[in-house]
Amino acid sequence: MGEQAKKLFFVASEAQPFFASGGLGDVIGSLPKRIAKNAKEELEVSVILPLYSKLNKAYKNKLVYIGQTNTKLSWRNQYCGIFKYEEAGVKYYFIDNEYYFKRENFYGYFDDAERFAFFSKAAIDVMLFINEIPDIIHAHDWQTGLVPVYLRTTYYNDERFKNVKTIFTIHNIEYQGNYSCDEDIVEDVFGLSMNDAHILEYNGRINIMKGAMESSNYVTTVSPTYAEEILSPEYAHGLQYETNRVKEEGKLRGILNGIDKVFYNPAKDKALFETYDKKSFEKKAVNKEELQDMLGLPVDKNIPMIGMVSRLVAHKGLDYVKTVFEKLLEEKVQIVILGTGDSYYEGFFKDLERKYGNKLRAIIAFNQDLSRKIYASSDLFLMPSKSEPCGLSQMIASRYGAIPLVRETGGLKDSIINFEKNTGNGYTFKGTNAWDMYDVIKKTLDDYQNEELWKKQVTKVMNKDFGWSTSAKEYIKMYEEILEK
Repeated sequence: MGEQAKKLFFVASEAQPFFASGGLGDVIGSLPKRIAKNAKEELEVSVILPLYSKLNKAYKNKLVYIGQTNTKLSWRNQYCGIFKYEEAGVKYYFIDNEYYFKRENFYGYFDDAERFAFFSKAAIDVMLFINEIPDIIHAHDWQTGLVPVYLRTTYYNDERFKNVKTIFTIHNIEYQGNYSCDEDIVEDVFGLSMNDAHILEYNGRINIMKGAMESSNYVTTVSPTYAEEILSPEYAHGLQYETNRVKEEGKLRGILNGIDKVFYNPAKDKALFETYDKKSFEKKAVNKEELQDMLGLPVDKNIPMIGMVSRLVAHKGLDYVKTVFEKLLEEKVQIVILGTGDSYYEGFFKDLERKYGNKLRAIIAFNQDLSRKIYASSDLFLMPSKSEPCGLSQMIASRYGAIPLVRETGGLKDSIINFEKNTGNGYTFKGTNAWDMYDVIKKTLDDYQNEELWKKQVTKVMNKDFGWSTSAKEYIKMYEEILEK
């Protein structure tokens, strides 16, 4: 990349360990550190985040206030405080504005368009304030999709930004930042001219993700298969015309996510009843017995346990589960489900728990501590998703020695290969027939009775490296490409 280090800025709406609600937070918490480590002296890596009131308490006194500026958004002139934190070669900048970010949740408010328009514009103002103009800005999901749009419009004539390259990553195309196409949104909320509305306009509405895709130099997804899937109406949630256009321009690519192997490590995880590693994974049985006892299930290490940690929504494949569930519960098995979501599925699993109390526990909650215990205790981890941009749970489960059983879609297809192949590291099924999934589960329960086979398979699964090393190299290669253009 040359002698002088290039500046790379990530802009995202969440990151571990500061605050996170899902996979995006995990990725932004681990990928920048890995890139900083791999790129060494060639890239200076920074991350810009909102300063939510739900900041992890361990960091409340570690952020350093470095100043303030004001961000203009249409007729507004909003306070923009800037805090800084450094760790593992990465500089983190937090944008403080209590009006927008002192809330109970990260998303789901009537003014989300305004909140994240402010954040996107403020991110650029922070770069100016600290006098660090990046060579590359890497924005993530619709909440930061206006960053490349503002660079193309508001800052088009600003010489300082004329050579800045932009990358936009789609973590889930279902959430696009979709609003009515009128002056109230474009001019009053986003502070843009209606002459620029065409950049964001899609099917007669304003679509922030579409604007980001059109305005960026590259568009990436979080797995290669998902990059292909979103070209079709089945997966694109209406954006297939834009995804195909981006593909034709040669701007679209997919890079599989990884996990932070330090953050997810059964050898040091304080949430576990008993720590273990791939050389001592027989201690998983201790975790299983302790979890059985904690949840009031019959304590027996010889009963195979199936775990699910998931949002309880239809696209996670829960109708497949629903179809075969009572038949499955006739087997010698225990099933532990953790998650929240649609009240229909929450109620369904709780009703069945009352009927099959010695075989099923459905915990309707978001609980990271308990999720770790489930990964460590489960023999099999079920992910039958209808669509899955990448999925991290199958990787975390593998790290903890819970063999993944997945539907072949998106990142699940890219990360889990059926044991029938030499490189196999899990069980898979294709198509949309719930009974095909049931047949595979039945096979896993049979395999579980073969102790030597099961140990061999758990060893394979735990030896699979889902760290960021390979993917970080792919990102760095892409950054090198974009800088040469």
